[in-house]
Amino acid sequence: MSAPTPAPAPADDANACHAEIVRHHRVIEDWLAGRMSRADLPAFADAHTPGFTLITPDGETLPLPRVLSMIEPAHGAAPTLTITIRNVKIIASAQPFVVATYEEHHGGQDPSIRRATVVFTRDADTPHGLRWTHLHETWTQTPSST
Repeated sequence: MSAPTPAPAPADDANACHAEIVRHHRVIEDWLAGRMSRADLPAFADAHTPGFTLITPDGETLPLPRVLSMIEPAHGAAPTLTITIRNVKIIASAQPFVVATYEEHHGGQDPSIRRATVVFTRDADTPHGLRWTHLHETWTQTPSST
């Protein structure tokens, strides 16, 4: 993968972040519900930088290969899952990064809510000019607390 190219302009960061966060979670929802083809998993992986890390709501730090190894066998595992994104806010914006927070509401069999902070790297070769670099999630309502 080549070095990221600058995009979008800072004035467009709020719209780009909201659109990318919603798009990405729609892909996750469709994968877990089994509505997405297994052949589309590489596009999910490509939305992340090679050095992507996820801090799960339980505090575990996962590199991209581990995230992918967990996502792949979960295809169709949550057929009633819905994911709604709320309250997207830009925290910081400077080349080459954009940092945002949002709430992730899961509906379906095991409802939950997560608050997340995401670090994006600007990359014009992605749908909204942003590639996922780091994600930190925190429970605000766990599946077992509903």
